[in-house]
Amino acid sequence: MRIIIDGFGGDNAPLEVLKGAARAVNELGVEVTVVGDKEKIESCAKENGVDISKLEIYHAPDVIDVCCDPSKILKEYKDCSMAVGLRLLHEGKGDAFVSGGSTGALVFGATFIVKRLKGIKRVALATVLPTVKEPCMVLDVGANADCRPEMLAQFGVMGSAYMSRHMGRKNPRVALANIGAEPTKGRDLEREAYRLLSSSPVNFIGNIEGRDIPLAGADVVVADGFSGNMILKTMEGMGKFISGSLRGMFSGGIGAKLSGLLVLKKLNEFKKKMDYTEYGGAPLLGTARPVIKAHGSSDANAFCNAIRQAKIFIESNVLEEISAGLDELKNKENVENGQAE
Repeated sequence: MRIIIDGFGGDNAPLEVLKGAARAVNELGVEVTVVGDKEKIESCAKENGVDISKLEIYHAPDVIDVCCDPSKILKEYKDCSMAVGLRLLHEGKGDAFVSGGSTGALVFGATFIVKRLKGIKRVALATVLPTVKEPCMVLDVGANADCRPEMLAQFGVMGSAYMSRHMGRKNPRVALANIGAEPTKGRDLEREAYRLLSSSPVNFIGNIEGRDIPLAGADVVVADGFSGNMILKTMEGMGKFISGSLRGMFSGGIGAKLSGLLVLKKLNEFKKKMDYTEYGGAPLLGTARPVIKAHGSSDANAFCNAIRQAKIFIESNVLEEISAGLDELKNKENVENGQAE
């Protein structure tokens, strides 16, 4: 199994990418191709004492900036590390692609270079978030600010397949993010999406309000990219707020510090639960081959875990289950429209 990784994607590239990739080769038993300026990669590894002897380095001279128009990845930046890596994936020279670079460019590049699964209207950026029980998945979290109801129905199918195969969640509960629990709540988008999800091949449990997401109200939360991104960023902010508040509570004086020592184990467990680096990356669901978006500020641990996510993605045959679910969804839509199954 070979994982392709964008050597210059992310705030801490290429050093943290190289450290994470080297660690992944040793710990996960995968082969890794790092795409980027070969001279700069080798120089960085030498200066920082990173052993890259087990990594394949594939030269790509350019880098696409996060501020660039995403569509430029197809022409002006066709030789950037991200575009070259996506082409290698499309050509079958790797089994999955990981990047911590521009989200917009990755979504655009994956859509037009790697292509979408048959029948997929839009790819969705999905992320796993902590809850009081097991983690849940929210999608879309930013790839599509504007969505149509049929897209949200497809997101439900894709999220359910991922949580079932990748996360081992039996019959995952799928919910639609909304401003109320009743089927009549929300905009036309949510009301029609509710109807479509109700007849889709997933365990749809209805609407979910924002407050119930961290309380483990669902295994998969479906949303348009605008709403999903607001959910994601709000939960990230609350995690930092709570962690900071706890640190402040146990750093005031000798009594507070002693109290902190008594609950240190629990505090570390909580910190780990809220740490995005433990989840590694967010899958871009709907692409013809596995694509993982790592956090822009990823360190070596996060990149290693992103490669781990890519490995599990491949091994769990998520794409096959998504395709089967989409076929079933299409057949049900045809029946509803009076067409032959």
